[in-house]
Parts: sequence; C-alpha cells; structure tokens
Amino acid sequence: MSDLPEDDVVDPEVDGPKIAASDELEEALREATEALEERGTGPDAAEAAEGEATSPDKMTIELLSQELQDLKNLHEEKLKEFEEQAEVQLRLQAEFENFRRRSLKEKQESFKFGHQNLVKDLLSTVDNLERAVEHGAQNAGAESQGILDGVELVQHEILGALAKHGVSEIVAEGGVFDPAVHEAMGQIPNGDVPPNTVLQVLQKGYVIHDRMLRPSRVIVSREPAADEASIEVTEDSQ
Repeated sequence: MSDLPEDDVVDPEVDGPKIAASDELEEALREATEALEERGTGPDAAEAAEGEATSPDKMTIELLSQELQDLKNLHEEKLKEFEEQAEVQLRLQAEFENFRRRSLKEKQESFKFGHQNLVKDLLSTVDNLERAVEHGAQNAGAESQGILDGVELVQHEILGALAKHGVSEIVAEGGVFDPAVHEAMGQIPNGDVPPNTVLQVLQKGYVIHDRMLRPSRVIVSREPAADEASIEVTEDSQ
C-alpha cells in the first residue's frame, strides 16, 4: 500500500493518470462551463448564428440595393438630360417658327410695297401731267385740243396702272384735317365751314395699300376773328 491519500490513488489500467482537482479549480471549471452554455444557448448566440447563416444573403441584398440605387441615379441623370434636350428642341422650334413668320411677312411686304420707291418717283410725273391738263383746259385753243386729250389720256393710264398696284389718292378737299394723312400749308379764316376743314389741296397725297407714300398738302379753315367776320359781313352787304 502506498502512503498517498485515498483521493490521490491512480489506477492506470482503468482511468489513466489522474490529478485530483482542488475546490478552486473545480469552481473555475464549473463557471467556465456555465458561461459557454449560456453563450451557446442565449439570444445573442442565436442572432450570431442566424447572422452567420444569413451573411451571404445579406451581402447579396446590399449589392442589389447598391445596384438599384446606381440605376436610379442613372435614370434620374438621363431623365434630366432628356428634359434639357426637349427644352432646347422646343426653343429651336419656336425660333424656327418665328423665323418662318418673319420670312413670310417680309415676303408679303416685299410683294405689296417693293415698288413704292418707283411709285414715289412717278408721282412727280403724275403731278406735272395733271398741271398740264388743267393749264391746257384753261388756255388751249381748238387746234391744241387733240394734244391736250392725248396728255389727259396718258395721265389716266398712269393712274390706272398705279391703282392696279395698290396706289390710291387721298381724298382731302372738304374733309376734316387729319395730321396722319394731311400736311397743313396754311390757314384761311372761313365762317361757312367748321374749323380745320380742308379748303384747298395744293398737292395730292397718295397711299400704297395701307402705307403712306406722300401726305396731301392742304389749306385748312379756321374760325374768323371779330374784325374778319365784320369785313365779310360788310362785303356781303355791299
């Protein structure tokens, strides 16, 4: 028999070499075992296990989410570019429409008024023919009546040709003075008509369609003064 205590006897055939644990060691082992059990069976352990089990799915979701966000950003960028291009196209279309309208208007005005400079140059000729006809009618004899008729015929033909191209005379005599189409060259006191009545046309005015070529030069009436009225009455009484 050995002198070792009963608890420290070693049976190598049954259990192999053993060392008897002290109370402190057994308490430490027991606490460690309980801690491991709690860690393996607690909620944190379940979440960790679930996290470890689902970590590949989580990474896939994160990748898909990032890709979706990138696609969303790209869509917004392309949508913004499309809106900018649409705005540019609308602006260009509006500019082209304005250009088309201006071109059409210029073409119409050129057709209507392109010959106005030529007409202005011919108006002096028309005036001279009219003066020749008036003077010939007052002073011409029978032998020159044929020439006078020819001049008058030329005058009518020129006025007819001008009328075909939109040229017309401004009717002024007897009407109310209009500064838009008349040019006053003087005033004459006259109590028989209202003031600012056109009494005499010194030079005829013309328009081409609705555009002024030359205003009519006229003499207009004004209200006679007291002494001018008495003179007229005296002359009438005589």
